Amino acid sequence: MALAPALIVFMFWQAYEKISTAAPAVKSNTTLQWFIILLVFLPICAGLFMFGLFAWTNEYAHLPESSGEIDDYDMSPID
Repeated sequence: MALAPALIVFMFWQAYEKISTAAPAVKSNTTLQWFIILLVFLPICAGLFMFGLFAWTNEYAHLPESSGEIDDYDMSPID
């Protein structure tokens, strides 16, 4: 769980550093590259954090053996 926020901070720090030191001719290209990198890896970090949180709270202690054990969803029609 601690790895996800650390990765986010590190990526933003690297993005700031690389964009601020880029030459004016390639600054827009560097900004676009880092925007795409952050756009891809931020949801991955969020999923990593959620996985760690679920593991920390023992959500994976018992996994259903069959679909008959799953009762989380109310299948009644919406009025």
